[in-house]
Amino acid sequence: MAALNEITTPQLLRLIGTPDAPVIIDISIDPDFDDDPYLIPGSIRHPHNDIAGLKEILAGRPCVISCQRGIKLSQGLTARLRADGIRAEYLVGGMYAWRDHADTIRIPAAAMPAPIDGATLWVTRHRPKIDRIACPWLIRRFVDPAARFLFVSPSEVLGVADRYSAVPFDVEGVAFSHQGEKCTFDTMLDVFELHCDPLDKMATVIRAADTNRHDLAPEAAGLLALSVGLSRQFKDDQEQLSQGLLMYDALFRWARDGAGETHDWPAGRSA
Repeated sequence: MAALNEITTPQLLRLIGTPDAPVIIDISIDPDFDDDPYLIPGSIRHPHNDIAGLKEILAGRPCVISCQRGIKLSQGLTARLRADGIRAEYLVGGMYAWRDHADTIRIPAAAMPAPIDGATLWVTRHRPKIDRIACPWLIRRFVDPAARFLFVSPSEVLGVADRYSAVPFDVEGVAFSHQGEKCTFDTMLDVFELHCDPLDKMATVIRAADTNRHDLAPEAAGLLALSVGLSRQFKDDQEQLSQGLLMYDALFRWARDGAGETHDWPAGRSA
């Protein structure tokens, strides 16, 4: 029987990418991390001995603690946090177990933008539609849960990026943008090495809607309609982003668990 304070790789994998994902804290010591510099999606690196700083980051939220092998570092810190009333679990087998599992994805640490005041900072054009909501969703759910997004006039994106050290995206001439027939969401999957079946399925729908190629995926017309409607509903881009994340949460769960499901009337009618 599994202990109450442990979580396995398959169990954690089911949570990543969803709003219910715990805070994932990687406490691998530097030599171990340097030997294999990859991150579990959405995880935060933190020193194992800075417990006060970690509590401030967690702010009472449940967490999963991971080290190289899931032995003394992660089990000890998990026990300490639980003794202080924080719902903590350690990843069984640690980073080695995550790395060796067939269906996991890992982000190369070198791909991560430098944080600004504790979190990554991104900037794009205002009045977002498809890519400019889908990409923040991907970043918040898989790259940096604390990421912040700035929406400014198209002509000012590069200037704001320069003045505030923000990462520009979905504008011409920057690294995170359209490449050939693919859109910015595709580019981010490439850079952060996040390719997996659900995200690739999502990428096809997003690309089809964002580049007006609805022949690629029949769901594209629905995503375009919802995106246009969302943009008409909110004047505040940040409020629109907040609501749009829910839409992409639903699209992710469709891509992961429900793409084969259909609906008809009357209920139970044979195909």
